[in-house]
Amino acid sequence: RANLERTRNYTAISHLADRRFVQLATADLPNVNVGQDANRAVGTSGLPYQQEISWDTTYNDVYLVDLKSGSRRKILEHVTGNASLSPGGNYLLYFDQPAGDWFTYHISSGTKTNLTERLAVKFIDETHDTPSLPPSLGSAGWTDGDRTVVINDRYDLWEIRPDGSNARMITNGEGRKQKLVFRYRSLDPDARTISATKPLLLSTTNDETKATGYYRVNLNGTSAPEKIVMMDKQMGAPTKAKNADVLVFTESRFDEFPDLWVSDLNFGNAKKISNANPQQSEFVWGKAENIKYINADGKVLTAMLIKPDNFDPTKKYPMMVYIYEELSQGLHGYRAPNVGTSVNLTRYVSNGYVVLQPDIVYEVGYPGPSAMKCVIPAVNTVVAQGYIDPKRIGIQGHSWGGYQITYMITQTNLFAAVQAGASVSNMISAYNGIRWGSGMVREMQYEKGQSRIGAPPWDKTLEFIENSPIFWVERINTPYLSIHNDGDDAVPWYQGIEFNMAMRRLGKEAYMFNYNGEPHGLRNRDNMKHWTVHMDEFFDHYLLGKPRPEWMDKGVSYQERGKRDVLTLFKKKGAPSTTTEQRQDRP
Repeated sequence: RANLERTRNYTAISHLADRRFVQLATADLPNVNVGQDANRAVGTSGLPYQQEISWDTTYNDVYLVDLKSGSRRKILEHVTGNASLSPGGNYLLYFDQPAGDWFTYHISSGTKTNLTERLAVKFIDETHDTPSLPPSLGSAGWTDGDRTVVINDRYDLWEIRPDGSNARMITNGEGRKQKLVFRYRSLDPDARTISATKPLLLSTTNDETKATGYYRVNLNGTSAPEKIVMMDKQMGAPTKAKNADVLVFTESRFDEFPDLWVSDLNFGNAKKISNANPQQSEFVWGKAENIKYINADGKVLTAMLIKPDNFDPTKKYPMMVYIYEELSQGLHGYRAPNVGTSVNLTRYVSNGYVVLQPDIVYEVGYPGPSAMKCVIPAVNTVVAQGYIDPKRIGIQGHSWGGYQITYMITQTNLFAAVQAGASVSNMISAYNGIRWGSGMVREMQYEKGQSRIGAPPWDKTLEFIENSPIFWVERINTPYLSIHNDGDDAVPWYQGIEFNMAMRRLGKEAYMFNYNGEPHGLRNRDNMKHWTVHMDEFFDHYLLGKPRPEWMDKGVSYQERGKRDVLTLFKKKGAPSTTTEQRQDRP
């Protein structure tokens, strides 16, 4: 972050009436956020904790800063996240992660009040499964005059006075009862508070089906929220016309481009007003659905399954598996054919693959085995339906997804070919590596974060070894394609070198791509095109039976790097160099 520090600006204020200039932020209090309050701002500093965050999480001290004089008063120490001023300037609102509760700080009296400790529900992310403390689910805002604050639990909304009294569930428990996630949505971009006199619009997602829509609830009433609209699509956030009772929003599915719709304020008389992607009708697309499967620990989980439009259950299809963590919430996301660092799901479905994206849950200390316990049962669940060729299953993932794949191929021969991008292969050497983008030591990744070991190597040595693919590389029998760029700003690219060299030493089939100067994921579009074509060639060879591409046997020497024009990758063999390839029935 050297450039950021060299060019850092410090917030100041100019009082026009008496021509005074007051500096608010300083080197020892670098962050001051000035909001709508005319008297105070909130300042934060993580400087005392710059070393601790290398193996823990982000901490800050919180200050109240006087806008007239620039004087500051420390209010909170060693807190995760930030505190925010109420619109009326009377309170600070903050979430105490160790306690798992919301607090207010009354500015004039200095009184701290726990708002949620006596309530029967949790206000943390109940699905959190890393060794760190679970975060909050956020707040919706304050009502007029700082009278009450509205806070989210997993499903419902609560209204609570800032002294902790008269807490009540606005949504009457219907969210948790029906597995509906309610969140407040304001149609007024200039509103600073939640009106107590008008019904609240609630964006709503069905946690089970992923259907989305909108409900309405009266803040001062006791009735359950009223459904306005719900559909098995992804409804975008509505925007209200400034001078008319008209909404504009989007609707999308995997097979439906997010075109614009207009309606009245009740989402009635909806009319589609754009047709931005008519060419889609010329191509083979696919349909997405969520299925249930049981992992090896007996937990019922969800997986997203995508089949081609022309799917025939009597045929045997190759299957592409794409993983990260939980992906089923993206059921209705539209994905245009494109190039990139990972597989394009639409391209694979259009070219005759079935695509599977299983949700993965984790046990702290065992991220690799956790992936095995979820991915393999999900694959077997689909194979058991009879339309997948078990000898033509591939898997792809990048970063954390890449790690899990690299681990799994040391434990199973289920996959015919795999691509694992920017993967950690040795957790011991990666533990003290550096995330060059942020400058952070990667210790926090393993002790508190995504890698989920929960302790340093000297305390959990066996877990670090067990979860590191490098120590089990001799078991691999699967063709392995990787990409790890030398400008990777998250995972040291030496991890890719380590694993590729081990595979090479043992005579295993492995290929590694490195794009000079590129970061964790590709940014240069020509590089994206180049990589995508090669990755597709790799999978199409092993899973569709297409000819083996020349690069898999010859490679590219150092002297020839970068000489292959990316445009030649898209030309048919024998076609004149002056013509472009005609569009086929697949993207």
